[in-house]
Amino acid sequence: MKQKRNIPFSLRARGQSFKYAFEGIKAFFKEEHNARIHLAATVMVVILSIALPVTIIEIIALTLSIGFVWVAEIFNTAIEKAMDFMSTESDSRIKVIKDLSAAAVLVAAAVALVTGCLIFIPKILACIN
Repeated sequence: MKQKRNIPFSLRARGQSFKYAFEGIKAFFKEEHNARIHLAATVMVVILSIALPVTIIEIIALTLSIGFVWVAEIFNTAIEKAMDFMSTESDSRIKVIKDLSAAAVLVAAAVALVTGCLIFIPKILACIN
């Protein structure tokens, strides 16, 4: 096993890490249609959070839910691209991996939807009444 070199801390290297991360986010929005759907949902939640009285705990719950969905979608995209890179042929094992990855996004989105409904529906109903 090859030993890892003990490289000293470098602000330049850390800056490069951020540059690569932002390039990944840019590619994610450019190439993934679901990113735009998640962005629209995020904007809607932010608008509702500004328009309706939300507590700090509710803001934390919404922020964590939104982050959960974004992270799941980004990992899903990375896994799908890795699987596509590994094989262009149809393989039932790769299909299961990609389906599980997509299922993670579905679960994250469902949790976020339930969280949003629990927070916003009572507030919207209170405004209507």
